[in-house]
Amino acid sequence: MNKMKLLLTIAAAAVFAASPLVAHEGHDDKENLAAGETKKITGEVIDMACYVDHNATGEKHADCAKKCITSGLPVGLKADDGKTYLLIGEHKPLNSELAQYAAKKITVEGKIVSRDGIYMIENAVIMK
Repeated sequence: MNKMKLLLTIAAAAVFAASPLVAHEGHDDKENLAAGETKKITGEVIDMACYVDHNATGEKHADCAKKCITSGLPVGLKADDGKTYLLIGEHKPLNSELAQYAAKKITVEGKIVSRDGIYMIENAVIMK
């Protein structure tokens, strides 16, 4: 369990380091203007720990991703728009719903927010 916490800590640090949000005081920041907007986003369901740690995606990683998502590790969407989003339900994890979609392309709808370069879709609903 301690190894898992260490991995998650390293993964979170890597996300912060790899995705710096550049903000210029006094300038219009389109990213901030769009924050909180409800959108539909399509992409591949990934387990964030393996993705951040060793760029694990795709069908070859599907079984591992499903296992990691089922065990409660953070789940995300590697979106067609080039961003990677953390997926959160309405104040609850979506792991049990998303595990079956590991390494598959889906569309979710939710409120897009970002902080410090981390993108999240909150209140995410899987579009069927």
